[in-house]
Amino acid sequence: MTDRSSTNGAPLTIAVDAMGGDHGPTVTVPASLAALKSESSLQIILVGIPETIEPLLAEARELRQRVTIRPASQVVGMDEKPQDALRKKKDSSMRVAIDLVKTGEAQACVSAGNTGALMATARFVLKTIEGVDRPAIISRIPSRHGYTHMLDLGANAECTAEHLFQFAVMGTVVASDMHGIERPRVGLLNIGEEEMKGDGVVQEAARLLAASTLNYIGFVEGDDIFSGDVDVVVTDGFTGNVALKTMEGLVTMLVGAIKSEYTRNPLRYLAAAASWPVFRSIRREFDPRSYNGASMVGLTGVVIKSHGSADVVAFANALRIASIEARKGVPTQIANLLKAQQRGTAA
Repeated sequence: MTDRSSTNGAPLTIAVDAMGGDHGPTVTVPASLAALKSESSLQIILVGIPETIEPLLAEARELRQRVTIRPASQVVGMDEKPQDALRKKKDSSMRVAIDLVKTGEAQACVSAGNTGALMATARFVLKTIEGVDRPAIISRIPSRHGYTHMLDLGANAECTAEHLFQFAVMGTVVASDMHGIERPRVGLLNIGEEEMKGDGVVQEAARLLAASTLNYIGFVEGDDIFSGDVDVVVTDGFTGNVALKTMEGLVTMLVGAIKSEYTRNPLRYLAAAASWPVFRSIRREFDPRSYNGASMVGLTGVVIKSHGSADVVAFANALRIASIEARKGVPTQIANLLKAQQRGTAA
């Protein structure tokens, strides 16, 4: 596998699907400029329709020197079928951005576009790491003590035990290399912590994990995701995506309920003003924009999926994650750990 990583501080190039997402260049371009401002060694290739992108760079000044526009004549729709995007949109901003990673012109790709199309295209162009059957989507979730890394969040609705084991390896690398957790605690999401719980796939995955050198702590339940007692939660993409959307919906409901209660009358509004510093701190900690940017791990290159509705702050965070993953060489680290696990199993 080609090592597309970059050493810390060395020049790094990220390809941005400038047309993807609900807002397109009005978000991706200013977010790219914000990323350039915060990282002096970063360069960005904005992929898309030049006539749409160029006006948004008019006031970029010296940052403009680190931006390249790569033309692409097509755009993948948010509701487009992945296979149609793969076959019919070979000059889409998404495809061209991924191609740049393939050729080595960029060390990472970031897109807020169609998730299914992004995964299908990235897998077709970049291929998977040796030893990985399917890529997975991983993201950080705030917990009581730090963060929980959870995968798969929607790429694979059905998984075998071997797939879940591979997800655990990939999650371990992300938690350790990206976020400095020395020996990430890995849990397998199940309907109970008891050893006899779960179907055959989960039971076999547990056996594989227990026999590995990973720091496997056993089955975990849904409420453990937020406990801070597990660093990596492994599950199939169907369950993971449902869990993620449930979390997002709950947060939205709670924020709306609190706002409604504190603005119900003048007295409550005054109480809200008095407790504003507490709410501001909590809002900052759980601001979904701070966690935007899910990694498509298992590919030979770095591909980051931003939420389609991301604003400038959120998309800039996805760019930050892409930069860190590329500099850490996450794909190479995953390949190395998988080989080590395979040697251990063979022994």
